[in-house]
Amino acid sequence: MVEQSNKSAHMEAMTLSVNPTGSPTSASAPTSDTAEKLEGNELDKPAQPSTQTKKYLHRISLHPTLTPYRRRVYRVLLSVPSGRWTTYSAMATFLGSSARAVGNAMRTNPFAPEVPCHRVLAANGTLGGYKGEWKVGGHKAGGGFCEEKRLRLEEEGVLFVDGKVSGTCFKEFVDLGKKIWTVLLIPDTSLVLKFLKLPSPRAQDMLAAIFQAAGA
Repeated sequence: MVEQSNKSAHMEAMTLSVNPTGSPTSASAPTSDTAEKLEGNELDKPAQPSTQTKKYLHRISLHPTLTPYRRRVYRVLLSVPSGRWTTYSAMATFLGSSARAVGNAMRTNPFAPEVPCHRVLAANGTLGGYKGEWKVGGHKAGGGFCEEKRLRLEEEGVLFVDGKVSGTCFKEFVDLGKKIWTVLLIPDTSLVLKFLKLPSPRAQDMLAAIFQAAGA
């Protein structure tokens, strides 16, 4: 009986542990480190685009006059969240182009303000341009669009001090269009492989259309 009691006590010691407060906890329960790791993994998962964002991605993909470069610029621009701001040069670095090219795409943005070109500022933290108007040295040519740009940003929570934006430049860009096409149109990569193995010109044309629409 004593031996059996000792075995039972040993088994109980293996299945239970005592925390600093003295209360027993299961040894199989996740530790605080494990919980933090799990929580971190959840946070690392990329946020899925909203229904509204998907709507504008669809409009961008269907616009009849946009170049592939402009489509990509506007898809990336949609990843800049409300309350944040970025610069022409930061976007240019991500896109592998120039600040001037980004500025031209902003100037001709047909989807403003929903595709938020007002969140893109000059590298020195000033407003830069908006709707074809550029503010330089206190001079403003045009109809006051730069003031509209500043007001839109302030409504979203962006602060300005002595004419320059406050805070940190947003650089965590994502080409949301490619993410949408990958998830929605090609959820199983085996489908792509099946198409690639088919000699049919029809299959090749279908693949080409998919990747062209996705901006690949």
